[in-house]
Amino acid sequence: MPSPVSVRRAGVSLTLCCTLLVGATACGSDGKETKAAAPSASSSAEKQKFAKTRFVANAGLAAGATYQWIVKPFRAGKFKKGADGRRIALVKAGLAGAFTYNRLKAATKNAQGDPALSKAVAPLTAGIDALKDLPSKLRKGESTDSIVNSFDGVINSVKDAGKGAGAEVKDKVPSAGELTKG
Repeated sequence: MPSPVSVRRAGVSLTLCCTLLVGATACGSDGKETKAAAPSASSSAEKQKFAKTRFVANAGLAAGATYQWIVKPFRAGKFKKGADGRRIALVKAGLAGAFTYNRLKAATKNAQGDPALSKAVAPLTAGIDALKDLPSKLRKGESTDSIVNSFDGVINSVKDAGKGAGAEVKDKVPSAGELTKG
């Protein structure tokens, strides 16, 4: 004779199987295709708000990297021939330049989500695109004066454009690890 425990287990198993079977047939298709509308993640107003937020974050990181690893060492004379730590400063500046370019491209993409920002930032895309080859020149130590001025000028233009569109950009210095990640 079966024990009471094994009978109980069999009863629970049978009940569970029947429940799953009934649930699966109740959820089955009746042959008609129905598509449920996926709920929108955010309204257009929220998308615009997030676009400004992302723009400010990316532009702030670009501004912080430019100031910390390009402008500040340049003003301290770290890029001059014969300066102590010149090679390391130039390599960090090159990484910061690539990071800045990457974040500014992301910021311009973010700006497209907000009408005011897209109008303000659109004229700056040529200046941002001009920064593309400068990080490698910085690493080599070529014409650092003009390169530093280019980065500083573009960053200030982006900050001014953001401020004019109601998205004030403040410098946010990324860590050295963030620089290498891009």
